[in-house]
Amino acid sequence: MSTTGLMDPSLDDRHGRAYWAVADCWNVVRRGLTHYRRQPVLIAWQLGFPVISVLLYGYVFGGAMKSPDGGSVRDFLMPGMFAMTMAFGFMNTAMAVVTDATKGVIDRFRSMPMAPSAVVTGRGVNDLIVACAELTILAATAFAMGWRADAGPMKTLAAFALLLLLRFCLIWVGILLGLLVPTPEAAGGLYAVAFPLTMISSVFVPPSTMPDWLGTIAAWNPISSTAAAARELFGNPVASDGSWIQEHSLLMAVVWPIVVTAVFAPLAVRRFQRLSR
Repeated sequence: MSTTGLMDPSLDDRHGRAYWAVADCWNVVRRGLTHYRRQPVLIAWQLGFPVISVLLYGYVFGGAMKSPDGGSVRDFLMPGMFAMTMAFGFMNTAMAVVTDATKGVIDRFRSMPMAPSAVVTGRGVNDLIVACAELTILAATAFAMGWRADAGPMKTLAAFALLLLLRFCLIWVGILLGLLVPTPEAAGGLYAVAFPLTMISSVFVPPSTMPDWLGTIAAWNPISSTAAAARELFGNPVASDGSWIQEHSLLMAVVWPIVVTAVFAPLAVRRFQRLSR
């Protein structure tokens, strides 16, 4: 990663701290994206696993599922799969952060004359770019399987924006967890948290089909709000039992990510600052 010019304080005065914060952030992003070119297995895992999941749930388990309106189950399932993929992405973030930490990469960043925020923001931007690629491939796969978005281009774009907003807020969760766990092996144990987080939701089935107490938890899961909002914007079947949280899924698909970001972004930055001392 090039930091040419950062050693000269006069350049910092000439361009301003904001300029170098953006430039350093981009250098971190470029480093992360370069890893995909040099380690193609990362692409196969991060982009291939979601596609395989869509195919499995769409074809293998799809016959055992029912759409709330009695129509195509894929129209109900696919927006939920998109939301699940965005939610699972925080595991990739945590793994990348803890790997950099254990290999001394973060220590090297701290020793360089670069903006302190660049390591955290660069990780976030890198993962958001990867999330865009994931959504593009997933949407193309779902389209080939027969899924359609029937509500028009503007609402379709809005649905994808909400999915990326969910991914953005969970990036901060992944960064914090990556800074907290000691090793990549320990980070692998976070799947014990990720699976219940995604499964106890409306991704696959309406919360009304679950026991009352579990259905309430699933309905208030932020992933459920994003999945329901995406279904509505795509023009796909929406399952609602008339509860407040399900009737206001569009609102909560925005509120939940704001709340999660407001809580976890400062915690992630504070944790990184403590490590920098």
